[in-house]
Order: sequence, then structure tokens, then C-alpha cells
Amino acid sequence: MLDVCLLGTGGMMPLPGRWLTACIMRSAGTTILIDCGEGTQITLRQQGWSFKGIDALLITHYHGDHVSGLPGLMLTIGNAGRTEPLHMYGPKGLTRIVKGLLQIAPELPFDIVFHELGNGEEPFNVGCFQITPFKLDHGIPCLGYRVDLLRLAEFLPEKARENNVPLKLWSRLQKGETVEQDGIVYMPELVLGEARRGLSVCYCTDTRPVPGIVEAAKEVDLFICEGMYGEEEKKSRANDYKHMTFREAAELAKAANVKELWLTHFTPSMMHPKDTLPEAREVFANSYAGKDRMTKVLNYDEE
Repeated sequence: MLDVCLLGTGGMMPLPGRWLTACIMRSAGTTILIDCGEGTQITLRQQGWSFKGIDALLITHYHGDHVSGLPGLMLTIGNAGRTEPLHMYGPKGLTRIVKGLLQIAPELPFDIVFHELGNGEEPFNVGCFQITPFKLDHGIPCLGYRVDLLRLAEFLPEKARENNVPLKLWSRLQKGETVEQDGIVYMPELVLGEARRGLSVCYCTDTRPVPGIVEAAKEVDLFICEGMYGEEEKKSRANDYKHMTFREAAELAKAANVKELWLTHFTPSMMHPKDTLPEAREVFANSYAGKDRMTKVLNYDEE
């Protein structure tokens, strides 16, 4: 099971009822936050999810509407009693920029471990999540993130018995370990069935459409993508400012064969994103306009 919540869906400036960009995901005791725009800690408190329990913070890029909430959130996390290190990931410049922001939040009771990712592409793990960053096109270094909750193949006790696997090795083999005992090497394949599909989310903002997005979002359960401009006649403006229209985001969703598209990061001039949703649904029917604290629980196929 994977919980996903959009904490903020605004771009550029906050509006009443629409804070700036942030998204939180959690599963099996691991929580990650992507971006931290103004108002993140307000909507997180309204959502009722833990501040202290955030394991990692992923930043897409360093425009103010994606990082302006960091100092306040770090203070709140510290006041919640956190002492263990917080890992933070982002494009080059992460350490310098975040340390600058945190000049107004000194003496935090926990360390921040910085991971500068360059152009991304190399997966890394945070708890139960495998995270793959990918390069976007926003005029400054900017990353999207694919988040996978991998799933082990089904454990088959009858198969283990047929292969004469000692009972005391079952647990380790079930976890994917290869074990040697008494000169015999036991492989996980001796106790496991076919591989099972996990769960996946792709988060993508701010950018023009690029081929790497389709590859990163391929067949994900949920594609969260910027749709800063609703009407297609604003495509030239989207191109000038390195953003996307609803239709362009929907075209990426269709090409990647995703299950569901959530649009986010709306321009302040778009008061009612849902009114423009037909622009996306003409291309990809399972498109939705995001809103603050929009939440979904993703379950494995057979659940």
C-alpha cells in the first residue's frame, strides 16, 4: 500500500485554498516529501501526517515556489523532537542553497545529509522506496522523480519443500538473499514464484515536454505532472517560461501508458483548474485536476 497526498498545487504565488508546490508519499514506515513550497507545513498539519517522521526530502529545483517553505518546516520538525539525520536530495547547488535558507533556522537539533544528484538517472533507495531522478527542461537544473515501491515475488512453501531447502533458510531466501550452507548454495528462486508488480508514482514539475519524461513515467500507477496553463492557446507562453499546458501533460500520460494523471502547479490566474480539464481529457481520459490535500491510496493489483 502506498499513500500519496498533494500538499500544495500552486505555482508562483499562493492563493486562498491553494498553497505552493509539495507532495508527500508514505509506505511501510517510510515517508518522503517532494518539494516544500510556502504553506507546506500548514497543509501537512491539516492532513494530520507526521512532521517528525519524514525520512527524506527531494527537491526538484531551486525556484522559490518549490523551496520557500523549507526554513519553517525544518524548525517545526526540530520542535517535534527529531534528532536523527534528515536526508535531502536535489540538483547541484543543493547544499549551498539550503544552508543559505536555513540561516533563519539555526541550531536545528538534527543534521541534514545533502545528496547532490547532478543530472539524475542513478536510482537510490530511501527505506522501502526506490527513487529514480531524471532530467527536466526548465532553464535551470531541474529533476523529476520516479518513486517505485518494489515487491518481492510470492513465497511458495511447497516449492521450498520440493527443493529440499532447510526451513531455517526460508526467511532469508524470501527476502532475496542467496545463502550458502554445508557447501550448498541456495538461491531465492528455490522458494519464490513469479515476480510481482509493485507500485509506482512519477512526479514531474517544472518543465517543457521531453522524451525522458515518457520513459520515466512508463506504466506508473500515478503520474503527477505540472499543468501550469490550461488553455492550449497559452502554449507559446508555456514554451517561453518552460512550463506545460494541460494537453501537453495529457499527451505525455498517454504516451507513457500511465493509469492516472494528476495535474498540478497551476498559474495563479487559473482560478478553477477543473473547468479546463476537458483539454486534458480529450487526450487522456483518466486525467484529474489536483487540489490541496488530494489523496489516494494505491494498492497492489490483487488487493
